Amino acid sequence: MSKARIRILFITTVIALLGVSQTLTAQFRGARDPGVRGGPPGAGGAIAGLSGEENTMFEEGLADFSEEESVADGVGPRFNFVSCAGCHAQPATGGTSPAVNPLVARITSDLGFVGNGIPSFITANGPIREARFQFNPDGSRDGGVHALFVIAGHKNAPGCNIRQEDFESQVRNRNIIFRIPTPVFGAGLIENFTDTTILNNLNSNSLLKRAVGISGRVNRNGNDGRISRFGWKAQNPSLLVFSGEAYNVEMGITSEAFPIERDETLSCQFAKVPNDGTPSVGQIPAIVNFANFQRFLAPPTPVTIFTGATSDSIAHGRKLFTNIGCALCHTPSLPVNQNATVVALRNQGQAAYLFSDLALHAMGPGLADDILQGAARGDEFRTAPLWGLGKRVFFLHDGRTNDLDDAIQAHASGGNTKFGPSEANAVISIYNRLSSGDQQDLLNFLRSL
Repeated sequence: MSKARIRILFITTVIALLGVSQTLTAQFRGARDPGVRGGPPGAGGAIAGLSGEENTMFEEGLADFSEEESVADGVGPRFNFVSCAGCHAQPATGGTSPAVNPLVARITSDLGFVGNGIPSFITANGPIREARFQFNPDGSRDGGVHALFVIAGHKNAPGCNIRQEDFESQVRNRNIIFRIPTPVFGAGLIENFTDTTILNNLNSNSLLKRAVGISGRVNRNGNDGRISRFGWKAQNPSLLVFSGEAYNVEMGITSEAFPIERDETLSCQFAKVPNDGTPSVGQIPAIVNFANFQRFLAPPTPVTIFTGATSDSIAHGRKLFTNIGCALCHTPSLPVNQNATVVALRNQGQAAYLFSDLALHAMGPGLADDILQGAARGDEFRTAPLWGLGKRVFFLHDGRTNDLDDAIQAHASGGNTKFGPSEANAVISIYNRLSSGDQQDLLNFLRSL
């Protein structure tokens, strides 16, 4: 059968399915998320083929990424945690939030930051979260990260008396949203995709995308116009910018990329500014080490079978993923940049299987956080790469669920007076009409990644 005929049949099927009564939606429910896949992490190591020098850069980057910083190093005055690896921990260094939240046990005890309470949205078995306020008291937009903790009360911060922000008032006023850490596995491949590759993919299958209400657009760096691709809203254009911003926002440590303290209270300054710089001509700063570690970090390794899921089930689930339209946004693969400077990056085969188009899509009011970043509107998010999903504990930008089916259902959302409907509505409608066996195969496939 020709590709054109397959497309026509697909569109016809979609239209027919959308006309089916909603009473059928729950008829076949019964599939269950298999849960976090057991076995080895399948992630956290260096990408294959690095030179000796590059491998040393990876190892030094890993060490810096894992190091816990102190007040003397420049932590604070306001911060979220004291290391990169503490938050990017599941299933290995470079991942996302672990099942046991390190912030609860460590901030107020082990590390001596006793001047802090634990906000209600940070729980022992909940996701690591950063907090953003949507609006200022005068009604103007805020949108920035509000650090959870302060160094006041630490033995190495005498005289610092700043106080934590009043997060509970913001919770009551519904003026707060959350983000969990994004995994950085395979980030070097993502960094090196050409803009042309991303745009060509976004513009492909236009007939099918229009039929199911999918559009999408890229976020661009405001200065050079290049496509940005890192972060929940694709707001950062490179790993170096991503690293410098995170060092400042998450740990309160300034660098040559972000040299000014976010809180300039004089009584709370205990390290030179910027806190992290280039020590000498023969040394490189921490943010460059962070970027190198992420750039040389291998993509996660999928599996073809795991406990509770057969190879046939996973293979069938992969076909369904494409057939019902998930792959129209979660593009299975993009071609590797064969002109990448790092030889190992261009020698990773012809394609990188990230399952993302790296573009922004409107997700409707159900997922909207009303935060603007670059060109991204309040209901738009970057299509999250799915490689490594089998080992993730928490899902969606705010970690609101640890159930994969719940996360899929959250992609569907009708419009309201502020935000339009989700671009994923038609695809989720089709998913909900699959038999329980087909749904289970699709969930098994996702947990194989």
